[in-house]
Amino acid sequence: MGEINVIAWSKDSFLVLSDFQAESNPATFEDSHSAIKYRYTWTVNSDKMGSQILFFIENIQLSVEFHPVLSWVRTSQATDILLKHEQGHFDLAELVKRENLEKLQNKFYGKRFPTRGQNEEQRKQFAKEDSGKMISEEIEKLEQVLSQRRQEYDNQTDFGNDLEKQSEYNLTFDKLRL
Repeated sequence: MGEINVIAWSKDSFLVLSDFQAESNPATFEDSHSAIKYRYTWTVNSDKMGSQILFFIENIQLSVEFHPVLSWVRTSQATDILLKHEQGHFDLAELVKRENLEKLQNKFYGKRFPTRGQNEEQRKQFAKEDSGKMISEEIEKLEQVLSQRRQEYDNQTDFGNDLEKQSEYNLTFDKLRL
């Protein structure tokens, strides 16, 4: 299975219509859909405290990814205004990431967590598994925040049709690129 084609958010890249590669859904009222997800990596290490092995989490990295094969634009509605609105969804995910990354890191940094297992090798494996589950739970919460913010964005901008409100958001998003 090959590498999944994704576009990582960066201050220098912008979505184009050809990035929306999925078929549009004729049964939905929406003119577009952007599949945006958070990808995360981390380092897990362990310390021996007496007879117990404790793990700790460091170096949590979080990135925003746009998934072209899951994203679509209704061809009849493919305009620059719609594209700018969809770019806003991508930018909003980056904004939410920046607003919450330190809080996510602080939840784990400087803390020690017990691990399970009968021997050192099992404990290391469980530390990887358990730390991944712990971070995953926090990322799910972050994705819920993003989902709520995306809904507010769509409602406030009337899916990009309220040009004045969309312009206000665009000014906020432009600051991400400084």
